[in-house]
Amino acid sequence: MGIIKVQNIRVYAYHGCLIEEGKIGSDYRVDVKVKANLSKSTKTDELADTVDYVHLNKIVKEEMAIRSKLLEHVAGRILDRILDEIKMVKIADVSVSKINPPIGGNVEKVTVNLRKQRKQ
Repeated sequence: MGIIKVQNIRVYAYHGCLIEEGKIGSDYRVDVKVKANLSKSTKTDELADTVDYVHLNKIVKEEMAIRSKLLEHVAGRILDRILDEIKMVKIADVSVSKINPPIGGNVEKVTVNLRKQRKQ
């Protein structure tokens, strides 16, 4: 089993419960970590034998472009697509962070972390 991480994917998106958040948007950071059997790719040196991190990045960008009220919702959609589209992934972790959230204080970011495991 091995781990592939795609860290600090920067996205501008329009998530949030406030109407203003849907209009003006905000900066987000997304981190993805997947666990998969990478032993074949260590021998073959072929992209087809590993988890393509370009595909992971594409999933994140596409799902972040769909407005959600909650970070939990968008993170769940990202997890579902990873497990649906990349069959060799056994476990996926996603963190979605909203930078400078509008919560009436000096807060750098709010982060939601979710994990999902492929059903056996």
